[in-house]
Amino acid sequence: MAYVARSEAQLCSEQFGSGTARGCRAAADGTLQWEAWGRRWWGFSGAFTAKPGGRDGGERVAPGTAVPPLSRLLAVFLPQGFPDSVSPDYLPYQLWDSVQAFASSLSGSLATHAVLLGIGVGDAKASVSAATATWLVKDSTGMLGRIIFAWWMGSKMDCNAKQWRLFADILNDVAMFLEIMAPIFPICFTMTICISNLAKCIVGVAGGATRAALTMHQARRNNMADVSAKDGSQETLVSLAGLLVSLLMLPLVSDCPSLSLGCFFFLTALHIYANYRAVRALVIETLNEGRLWLVLKHFLQRGEVLGPASANQMEPLWTGFWPSLSLSLGVPLHRVTSSVFELQKLVEGHQEPYLLRWDQSQTIKDVQNKPTSGSCSEVVFWKLLGRSTGEQREMKLERKGPGTGCPEPDGRP
Repeated sequence: MAYVARSEAQLCSEQFGSGTARGCRAAADGTLQWEAWGRRWWGFSGAFTAKPGGRDGGERVAPGTAVPPLSRLLAVFLPQGFPDSVSPDYLPYQLWDSVQAFASSLSGSLATHAVLLGIGVGDAKASVSAATATWLVKDSTGMLGRIIFAWWMGSKMDCNAKQWRLFADILNDVAMFLEIMAPIFPICFTMTICISNLAKCIVGVAGGATRAALTMHQARRNNMADVSAKDGSQETLVSLAGLLVSLLMLPLVSDCPSLSLGCFFFLTALHIYANYRAVRALVIETLNEGRLWLVLKHFLQRGEVLGPASANQMEPLWTGFWPSLSLSLGVPLHRVTSSVFELQKLVEGHQEPYLLRWDQSQTIKDVQNKPTSGSCSEVVFWKLLGRSTGEQREMKLERKGPGTGCPEPDGRP
């Protein structure tokens, strides 16, 4: 806190780590009158009366003093210390994420209506036992799919969170489309909703995993729990709004399948567009394979180093749209060479803990004697450098002797 003598009316001022400052003046009743916080993203202005004794850089509001309603509302749905406690891309991402959640909530209501209609709700001839069996088969299929997908792709979603987030939302739209189409083909109804629920369970795994990775990126003051909790509050508010709109929408479109399908396509287009804008708004400072490849390629072509914002804008958002190079760790030495001459040629003139060589199939093979995190980083660099220059399509990391090899690169320094 720094005392100032420029103005007799202003007693003192305080400046926070974010650079935000506010002054304090003496009120007529002897209390301290503080200027508003002046959050730079929302343009708050005015003053409020407070007494000392607060925590986290703030004071308790004096009795009878009006606090702006918008300030109270934002405190419910935004992390404490916003905007300085989160990443700069937090606000644009959350705004577009709220739009996509609202569109998804409306589409989900249409899909749920179609599933209940196909099971037989409202049909006197429908069997309760048949409906229960169909529901159990649907849930069982989804549970098995959740386990298999988490085992198969769980380790790949952390460094490619944006791509898998977009993939999950598009797959969710596909699943809801199957649910809407299921009642049209009663013979394949059970199989259709089983496939749909399987896709939704995959969406749950991919969405939950990427949400955790993005929360880690957004939290800047060890406040992951607060950021995650407020994200849940925002999603709940949006879902509640979607529920209220659905109550008004369903009676209007339920009797007209073509109108219902048209609304679904419109909401799906809005959902995909909002998701694209949300993940494109993210500026992740760490390097995964895709962003590192873009940085190396740009540097080799133009001699300039891409910044985080430029690299994120150029990064492809569709999984599998750039060629992926395999990096096999801990491969036995006999798969690299089978003769003494090849082994001597392989180790000749090399002082590094690994060896690289070209073979006839243009495969780089690396022999790792004493794997360390630094040597693994060098191998990954050469791997991506070769990909940037178009000289290789596959790299294998080999290691002599027993023990553990280098860990798979996860995109974080």
